[in-house]
Amino acid sequence: MKPRFPVVATIVVCAAILTMISLGVWQLQRKQWKEALIARYAAASQQTGEVRWPERPDEVEGALYRSSHLKCAKVVSMTTVAARNALDEPGLAVVATCRLGLKSEVTVSLGWTAEPKVVDWEGGEVHGIVASGGQDADGRLRARLIAYPPAAGLQPLAKPDPNALANNHLAYAVQWFAFAVVAAVIYGLLLYRRLAPATARR
Repeated sequence: MKPRFPVVATIVVCAAILTMISLGVWQLQRKQWKEALIARYAAASQQTGEVRWPERPDEVEGALYRSSHLKCAKVVSMTTVAARNALDEPGLAVVATCRLGLKSEVTVSLGWTAEPKVVDWEGGEVHGIVASGGQDADGRLRARLIAYPPAAGLQPLAKPDPNALANNHLAYAVQWFAFAVVAAVIYGLLLYRRLAPATARR
């Protein structure tokens, strides 16, 4: 008896392969978007003059990599995180959480130190470069300020580099296309073994 063609299984596999291909195409589109974003950020980093500090989440995107300033009304806390200085040496960034208003707080990276140290900084006006501060609880982009010049007793931190942004979309696209090819080849071999005459399979 001749084996029946597996219609349902073939539809499922074809749908999976088309999904993989569409994901690969989407990653290529994301690659173009990320390249344009990096180019825009790079252009922004070369602009002179300060922009107003982005107080609202919708203002953060347009202020990234630009010079700005703010007035720290009160230092809420102080901590250190791993960071690199302007000479690309590893060390620590002294980071202050500043209160700007009644409910508004912002992170200010005051400068770099090779070893932990106590920094006597009481706030006030600080100039620097606007960088991403991650997202808040609502998923909105937050800004942080990298101080330039650094606070007294600290060295300058490495400036944020747009070219350091991850852009792995081409690799992801290649992976999805490779998955699609492998799935097509494997299923094609299985179909051949199922439907080919018994003499042909020997």
